[in-house]
Amino acid sequence: MPFCYVGTQPSSPVADAPLNNDIKIFYRTYGGGPTKVLLIIGLAATHEAWGPQIKGLTGTTVSNDDDDDDVRVVWSGEEVNGGIHVCAFDNRGVGRSSVAVSKSEYSTKIMAKDAIALLDHLGWKKAHVFGHSMGAMIACKVAAMVPDRVLSLALLNVTGGGFQCFPKLDQKTISVAYRFLKAKTPEQRAAVDLDTHYSQEYLEEYVGTDKRRAILYQQYVKGISTTGMQSNYGFDGQLNACWTHKMTETEIEVIKSAGFLVSVIHGRHDIIAQIYYAKRLAERLHPVARMVDLHGGHLVSHERPEEVNQALFDLIKASEVNMSPHDWTNLPKKESSWWVANVW
Repeated sequence: MPFCYVGTQPSSPVADAPLNNDIKIFYRTYGGGPTKVLLIIGLAATHEAWGPQIKGLTGTTVSNDDDDDDVRVVWSGEEVNGGIHVCAFDNRGVGRSSVAVSKSEYSTKIMAKDAIALLDHLGWKKAHVFGHSMGAMIACKVAAMVPDRVLSLALLNVTGGGFQCFPKLDQKTISVAYRFLKAKTPEQRAAVDLDTHYSQEYLEEYVGTDKRRAILYQQYVKGISTTGMQSNYGFDGQLNACWTHKMTETEIEVIKSAGFLVSVIHGRHDIIAQIYYAKRLAERLHPVARMVDLHGGHLVSHERPEEVNQALFDLIKASEVNMSPHDWTNLPKKESSWWVANVW
């Protein structure tokens, strides 16, 4: 199986902060071609959660990687839909990647270094970097740390970390958060994941004779049973990464001045990562950011896959034609940055 062993290399741009050489990151690649896309998933999820985007971007969900050995297939770039080569991986603490025991080994900066090490391992000098939820926080750090290696940045259902990770404070969402923290079996976890990931409207829709909730519940139980429940060490560590995440004004300025475009994509009914904070981040990134506000929940990438995938294709295309930030952004011109800067 394909693994990337993370650690500091003499030529690494992050060599000043050594990593645990025992940490290995499990990854999969899909499709092929000159356009490289790195997908970074969120809290408690594995790379498989990117399924609709992998299918949309490459035309396949069949991995290039042979399970029987560590062979990595490199495509010529002319054999796959659109010539897009995608890599998705399990963050440290979940799936088939290593689980560090100490919370100090989890932060969005450390996990960004994992992602950069994976780019090195793949031999990708530059890539479009797309992240979801915690993965979007990690993607922000990647963009700030190695801006010269980022072709574009997509931030799905993102917040600024810290208190912004708290769900909307009402009885329903507090109940969902409590159930999430207490879930000990695949069945319990599947039930709460549905309420966390999707809008209630979507779950109550009928697909044939069954409600979508019932269909997804069976799929989730099967998936969680196959991969196993996330360990307490992994969950607590990743949660710590979210809680301690913050983008400084210096990091924001690095991203704004790097020359790539940003798309902030969000489900307006997300009860975990509230859209208010995503809009604030988009405003901080003006004029290089575009806000894509969709009807959906936290996993809008599954609830509205066609619209999300189109937004990602739009970002890739705009980057390829060197669209100017003025033509890209749909945000109003900022009158003053004082208020935004002081609420973060």
